[in-house]
Amino acid sequence: MVETETYTIEGSGGDTDDVALPAGLVDTLAEQGEEPTQVISDIIVQALAQHAHALVHHSQGETPADLAEMNDEMEAIFEDRFGMPLSEALGHSH
Repeated sequence: MVETETYTIEGSGGDTDDVALPAGLVDTLAEQGEEPTQVISDIIVQALAQHAHALVHHSQGETPADLAEMNDEMEAIFEDRFGMPLSEALGHSH
């Protein structure tokens, strides 16, 4: 059985959640000199940006204005972090 390593995520309200990942997995995704926490943070930003995008641009029905605003902010956060628009990263123009 593969060993695991645990990372703790802390919310703005002080709540926490632990996530166990296979030991070494995060290191395989890191670029040279990149800290494991940076890798995990990058993945969280990518995943949330993709999910928000899908909710706004690929769901059936009307999108609530607040969700569209959250998506716009998430796309700005993504671009600030990765230096490219989310639409470019996804390979389309939404």
